Amino acid sequence: MSTLQEKQLQFNPHLVMSNDGGQLSNDSGLLLLFEFFHKIKFKELVNELLHIDDSRNYCTHDYIDLFMQVLVQLIAGYSTDSSANWLRHDPVFQQGLNKTTLGSQSMVSRFIHQLSEENIVQLQSIAKALTTIYIGQKNTQHMIIDVDSTHSDTFGKQEQTDFNTHYGTTGYHPLVAFDGLTGLFLGAELRPGNVYTSNNAEVFLADIISQHKQHSCDMFLTVRGDSGFAKPEIYELCEQEKVKYIIRLKVNARLKNMAQQKVLYGPDTDFTHKESQYFKIDYQAKSWE
Repeated sequence: MSTLQEKQLQFNPHLVMSNDGGQLSNDSGLLLLFEFFHKIKFKELVNELLHIDDSRNYCTHDYIDLFMQVLVQLIAGYSTDSSANWLRHDPVFQQGLNKTTLGSQSMVSRFIHQLSEENIVQLQSIAKALTTIYIGQKNTQHMIIDVDSTHSDTFGKQEQTDFNTHYGTTGYHPLVAFDGLTGLFLGAELRPGNVYTSNNAEVFLADIISQHKQHSCDMFLTVRGDSGFAKPEIYELCEQEKVKYIIRLKVNARLKNMAQQKVLYGPDTDFTHKESQYFKIDYQAKSWE
């Protein structure tokens, strides 16, 4: 049986990976995350872009340290603030965050409550910066901006939470975008639970398109969305920015009639089995310019 060779990690020279026992943790996989943070200088990036108003006179943990703790907890799958009460004593969390003790549940909850709308924008800028780092390293030249909406359930009196008839539950209805080729996260926007799928989607997409058209390489962009994003404002944005777009249309009687005229079949066609046929047609709703 092969055993793990001893390896010193670069982000913390006092930390060595080995197989000789010692302090135990259920989250040793986070060591790779901390090594990644070190490689991309993630904390330096956070210090540069995230500025949280801190009016406390005396504090053991500054807000950037608490942000790092909360982020790592979420990545590790600990979604509740109360997890901090025992994770603060975990050796991997302590060594990875370079702290002898970490914030308690009450500290984490106060930190989250302190975040402002401006901080949310700053967090989005951090996500954009990470995207830029990835694109620069991979020399990415093609990107499919997959835009969609999702649902996040809520169970209390959170601000702007509301009932969504499509999902049949109360919560938020955020917009999200990922690169369809790599899975790279491109952006998100939190919205009330009762807004329609494509509400304000053109503004959301415009920001993402603008960011990635600024790269030094000639980025070939394509926007892709389901029928919930079939709206003229998105078409006009893509046309204006010279971006290709593939958006599904909602079924209607006119489209059905046009499709039926294109379907190919013959005497030997087996109508007991389904098949897909592809063809190109020109279509424009009367409400479109």
